[in-house]
Amino acid sequence: MLQKAKFVLMSDYVVSARKYRPNTFETIVGQVSITSTLRNAIKNDHVAQAFLFCGTRGVGKTTCARILAKTINCFNPTEKIEACDTCESCESFNSGASLNVYELDAASNNGVDEIRSLIDQVRIAPQLGSHKVYIIDEVHMLSKPAFNAFLKTLEEPPKHAIFILATTEKHKIIPTILSRCQIFDFNRIKVMDIADHLANIATKEGITADKNALHVIAQKADGALRDALSIFDQIVSFSGDEITYEGVIENLNILDYDYYFKIIDTTLEEDIPGVLLLLNEILGKGFDSHNFLVGLANHYRDLLVCKDVRTAPLLEVSESVQQKYVSQAKSIEGNNLIRALGVLSSADVQYKASKNQRLLVEMALMQLCSLNQELDKKKNLTDPVEIIPFSQIKLRKKGPKIKLKSEIGNQIESDLQKPQPTKVPKASRKIKTSNLSIKKLIEKKEEIAAQGVVDSNSMPQDSYSIDDLKMYWRRFAFEMKTKGKETFYNAMIKRDPKQQEINEFALLVDNQIQIDYIKPQLSELVDYMRTELNNYQIEIKIELTNKPEEQLKFQTGKDKFAALARKNPNLHALKSTFNLDIEY
Repeated sequence: MLQKAKFVLMSDYVVSARKYRPNTFETIVGQVSITSTLRNAIKNDHVAQAFLFCGTRGVGKTTCARILAKTINCFNPTEKIEACDTCESCESFNSGASLNVYELDAASNNGVDEIRSLIDQVRIAPQLGSHKVYIIDEVHMLSKPAFNAFLKTLEEPPKHAIFILATTEKHKIIPTILSRCQIFDFNRIKVMDIADHLANIATKEGITADKNALHVIAQKADGALRDALSIFDQIVSFSGDEITYEGVIENLNILDYDYYFKIIDTTLEEDIPGVLLLLNEILGKGFDSHNFLVGLANHYRDLLVCKDVRTAPLLEVSESVQQKYVSQAKSIEGNNLIRALGVLSSADVQYKASKNQRLLVEMALMQLCSLNQELDKKKNLTDPVEIIPFSQIKLRKKGPKIKLKSEIGNQIESDLQKPQPTKVPKASRKIKTSNLSIKKLIEKKEEIAAQGVVDSNSMPQDSYSIDDLKMYWRRFAFEMKTKGKETFYNAMIKRDPKQQEINEFALLVDNQIQIDYIKPQLSELVDYMRTELNNYQIEIKIELTNKPEEQLKFQTGKDKFAALARKNPNLHALKSTFNLDIEY
């Protein structure tokens, strides 16, 4: 008799996921925006003919579909647009005898025949209530022919028919189905919402539950309320009427928060032996090293979140644990937290490919212990260095010369080995470095021109040496090279300026092509040399070299063609006859 009574008692047990399943819009957890929209649709009589509820497992898709079907057919809805639970329609729904709600599991009924049977039922008007609601769960499991057979009915159903499709894999549903439905995306339920819901259930069941324990269950559920309720039942079976934090982490095989706090404190002390012993203790309790690595990265992330008041709400833990995070975060610099996350992220990526995974985790922990030392070294390397102007550098006259590869480099090197010129009457004038700005020179010229016509004899006419002139000549050439003006650069760097008279110089070029290219830009060179040497009497013109044509190095294909055409004029006729182009 005792055994029989025990069997009857066990058969009456209902799991929490079913016992505390929401039966009104208000009791649905974590989907306020969706429930509000559905209530307003019922209130304003704007209920669509087809709905698609999307989301991960355990977020309330099927539950919400059932509540919507119940509320639509309720004879006396409340002011908050909830089912009354007293009318004939609500009572038949609660008892499971309602003929107005038809549920189909598409995972096991995914063929064309099942859809045809459903279409036949759609034609029959409801016997009680105003609508017949068809809930198709896991609709993405339907075959393609079944989807195609369902299209016409879904687009133009009878007035009394409403379809509610639920799926966890929206991407598998064909676009023609999606276009015929109102789509609602269900969110993952927040940890705080799940923890509060579990606390209410524990109170109703007369169970004493630690807040930290409920938060661990909520985090383990990963946004699924049904999973959280299943874990809750498991813990109640293990712990009885009192749920403790220690009992939860023991039953679920979860690493205690305290271990992560100890790891961080040990790394701050740069105690490598201590952190290796802690890791050995953790692995000795049967915890996976990869899960430990991921958990430690999450711990560092939570510490980084606590560094700023604005991001503190992102930390989904209980208040007591949050205080620990805030306290520990104050002892670590933000840069170190980011560097630590980089170390752990790199170790996580390398974990599966590593042949010695424990050594990889140990190396990561040793790097965490050495973060401060590496940061100090980096600071020493990046200390600000005093930058001395080029004009103040005393160049040595003697000593080993560095041989450069190009002739241009050799010329520059020889110029740099010479002492700075002394023929500068104005001590306040500074020699500019290689940070040239042609734009500034043009602006200065325009500023002088705007003031009116000025006699060049009244402008500065400082004396200068040829070495000065050559130095600025080459600097301007390299500025042209950085601007992509290779022809200008080649012409200037190939030969030194030819002095013809006092303050008059010539830029020697090899051919007419170079003259046509350089001439429009020659004013920039003149303005630059005048400004740098503080002498506005300087003039520069372009001249062809006196070398025979056969000794010249042609710069472009056009130069070569012109030289050959002078020897053989028939080339022009050949070019025009065959409509040829010259490659530059």
